[in-house]
Amino acid sequence: MSIINLLKVAMTAILSNKFRSFLSMLGIIIGVAAVIIMMAIGQGSKESVRAELSKMGTNLLTIRPGAERRGGVRQDPSAMQTLKPADYESILKEAILVTKVSPEVTSSGQVIHGANNTNSTVYGESPEYLDIKLWQLKDGICFNEEDVRKSAKVCVVGTTVVEELFGDKNYDAVGKTIRFKSIPFRIIGILKSKGYNNWGMDQDNVIIAPYTTVMKRISAQTYYNSIVVSAISEELSEKATEELTEILRRNHKIKEDAENDFTIRSQQEMMETMSSTMDTITVILVVAAAFSLLVAGIGIMNIMLVSVTERTKEIGLRMSVGARGIDIMSQFLIESILISLTGALLGIGLGYGGSWLARTVFMLPSDVPLWSVSVSFCVCAFIGIFFGYLPARKAARMDPIEALRYE
Repeated sequence: MSIINLLKVAMTAILSNKFRSFLSMLGIIIGVAAVIIMMAIGQGSKESVRAELSKMGTNLLTIRPGAERRGGVRQDPSAMQTLKPADYESILKEAILVTKVSPEVTSSGQVIHGANNTNSTVYGESPEYLDIKLWQLKDGICFNEEDVRKSAKVCVVGTTVVEELFGDKNYDAVGKTIRFKSIPFRIIGILKSKGYNNWGMDQDNVIIAPYTTVMKRISAQTYYNSIVVSAISEELSEKATEELTEILRRNHKIKEDAENDFTIRSQQEMMETMSSTMDTITVILVVAAAFSLLVAGIGIMNIMLVSVTERTKEIGLRMSVGARGIDIMSQFLIESILISLTGALLGIGLGYGGSWLARTVFMLPSDVPLWSVSVSFCVCAFIGIFFGYLPARKAARMDPIEALRYE
C-alpha cells in the first residue's frame, strides 16, 4: 500500500473519532506550549538582563573591599574598609588600560524638602561617574573637580526624587535645596529617567554628590565602599583587571602567596554569571514542562491500543484481502505520528500566543527561540513513533482468521 493511501486511511480513522483524537492531542498541545513558553520567558529574561547590564557599560569594572566570598562566610568588618584614597590616586596615576575612575561612598536615609520627604540613597562619586555608568543629564550640570576639592554641598538627582519632593517629575528643581540627614544640598542637575531595572529597583531614586562631601559631611569615613572603573574597551577588560590587581596588591603590601583583600568584577563576568543562572533556571522549567510530553505519549499509546482493539475485524479484513503486516503497522504508526504532530502544531501556536500574552499583559520579557520550535516538533515526531510502535506491532501480528472472528 502506498504512503498516500496509508495517509488517507489514517486521516479517515482520526476524523471518524474527532473528540477522542483531540483528547489524545491535548497532552501534546499543553506540553509543547508549556515548553515553548518556558523557553521564551527564559530566553527573554536572559536577553533582558544582558541589555540591562549593558546599559551600565560593557567595559565597567567594579572594585569592592574584602576577599572573594565563598560559602556565604561573613567577613570581619575591618576587611570591608580596605579601599583607601591612596588606592584611587594610584589607579589614576599608574593604570593605563582604564579611562575613567570614580571612588564610591553610599549612604541611605531620608531626604526632605519643605513638608515632603522620601527615602533615597546618596552616592558619593567623582564627576566621571556619569560617564562610567552612562547616565545623562536632563537639566542642569554635573559637579566638577572644584566641588570635589571643596566638599561642596551640591548634588544631581533622579526624577523619582524630584517627583516625591516637588510633586512632579518634570518640575524644574535645579537651584532648589534639599536636606539629607540634616545636611543641605543644592540641586545643580537632574538625571534622565532610566526607570526600573529587571530586579524591580527604581534607578531614578538616586542622589549623586561629590564623594568627599559624603565622606566628610554624612558618613564620616576615610575609606571607600567601592571604586568603579571604565576600561578602554570591553576586549581589554580582563587585562585592565590584571593591571588593577597588581596596583592594589602593591598598595596593600599583600604577600605573593596571600589572597587579595579586594574583589574586582567586570560587567562581562556579571553577564556570564547571570546568563548561566538564567540558563539553569530555564532548563529546570523546561524539564518540568517536558514531563507532560511523556504523559501525553503514554496517553497516545493507550488510545492507539484501544483503537487497535476496536478495529480488530477491520485489520483482519485488510489482511484477508492481501495487506501485509508492514502495511498494518505503517497505518497505525502514521495515525500515531499524525496525532502527535497535529498536537505539536497546535501547541506551537498556543506557545506563541502564551509568549505574546506574557510579554504584553504580564510584562514579562519573552522571546521564542526558533530552535525550540524545531526541537519541539522533532520530539513530538519521536513520541508519535515511540509510543505508537507497540500498538502498531500488536495490530501487525494479529492472526487474520482470529481477527475476523473477533466480536
